[in-house]
Amino acid sequence: MSSSDALAKSFSVSHSGIFGVDEKSMLEILVKWQPEHLSTFRNETSSIFLKDERFPFEKCEEILLKFLKREFKRFKDAVVQWTMHPWERDARMARKALKRGSQAYGLLIELACTRSSDELLGARRAYQSLYSESIEEDVACRVEGIQRQDLGEESGLKDTIYCLCAPPVYFSKILDSAMKANATKNEKEALTRVIVTRTDVDMKDIAEEYNKQYGTPLAKKIEDVALGNYKDFLVTLVQRALAKGSE
Repeated sequence: MSSSDALAKSFSVSHSGIFGVDEKSMLEILVKWQPEHLSTFRNETSSIFLKDERFPFEKCEEILLKFLKREFKRFKDAVVQWTMHPWERDARMARKALKRGSQAYGLLIELACTRSSDELLGARRAYQSLYSESIEEDVACRVEGIQRQDLGEESGLKDTIYCLCAPPVYFSKILDSAMKANATKNEKEALTRVIVTRTDVDMKDIAEEYNKQYGTPLAKKIEDVALGNYKDFLVTLVQRALAKGSE
């Protein structure tokens, strides 16, 4: 495979349902190229660059620009979430879910069902500090009456029961949905969230349940659907949890 083909593959992962961008491969190729190499690449890669109809230059497809911004962001978000205090992390996730509306309310149920009373209290304190209002006030402001009463139904009664009574089953299902090619934005974000927040809690149990339910080791599945530093980071966290659990 030529360097141009390899770079095009790194850029074009959006069409295959792969998560992340292969940053290492991109950098290894791009730092060696001169302006003429870049010009040749733009001219020869019609799947990424289109010739402008009016002026003599090649322009990047808008959909690819949006994709690259999102995929490069995955690794940064994973690292930030990993280093952030758990209280702040949960508070920020709750805030994002409330701002997104009903399609993200399942995350609120997840937080309520899988955190200890001390962790929930900490998240409430962090929320108050970060946003100068309580999470209860924000829910009352953002969620309409009937939605507020039925918030627990947004993620489905079955999922809520699993979340409460069998977290490994619940998180295995969430991870499977997150790694499908047709996953929604909310579903895809769960891959980072679950790996980062459960590594030091019950990731060994989740990984074992995932293997049981889907017949594939979790780390192997992540390697199949993720790329670059993002992939390496998540796989390392899973392997760390498995190694710790076997001690």
